[in-house]
Amino acid sequence: MTFELIPLAKERETEFKRNMQEAFQYGAFAENAEQQEEVLPEEHIDQSLAAKGSAAYEALADGLAVGGAVVVIDEQTQHNHLDFLFVKVGVQSRGLGQAIWKALEDRYPATKKWETCTPYFDKRNIHFYINKCGFHAVEFYSGYHPDPHDPDGEKQADDGTPDEMFRFEKEMGPDCSPAGEQ
Repeated sequence: MTFELIPLAKERETEFKRNMQEAFQYGAFAENAEQQEEVLPEEHIDQSLAAKGSAAYEALADGLAVGGAVVVIDEQTQHNHLDFLFVKVGVQSRGLGQAIWKALEDRYPATKKWETCTPYFDKRNIHFYINKCGFHAVEFYSGYHPDPHDPDGEKQADDGTPDEMFRFEKEMGPDCSPAGEQ
């Protein structure tokens, strides 16, 4: 299999967003078969794509779109954020998520710290970030400890309670390996 992570072309944006939404919906449904609400509104993707330092990438395997990612890069601090990473429905469990993550690490070798978040219920994502990518859970956002980056409390569940999310960090060493692994 040939794999590449390429910058998202403007003409591919609509399909990219649709594939991402489908992947996130599929993941939420896998954890809760009664899940009916849209878990990733297009406005959230658009906010990420419009953020200062944002870069979007499409993953291709043998020339076919299989996933992608959106990152926000802070050139000054090199404390960078993985906003979204997804593998297209139907091609999961083939190592593509790890290939996307590895390609991102390789693309941004000056990164000192990566950060990302995932919903508390998504065991597959928690496993992926901790056991496959080397992140550490560092914070849990809930009604008792709201996300400080969401001062308006927009990220809420249907019952009006704040979404519960884990925040992950990955410290990088000087050679772009996880800190402590030389």
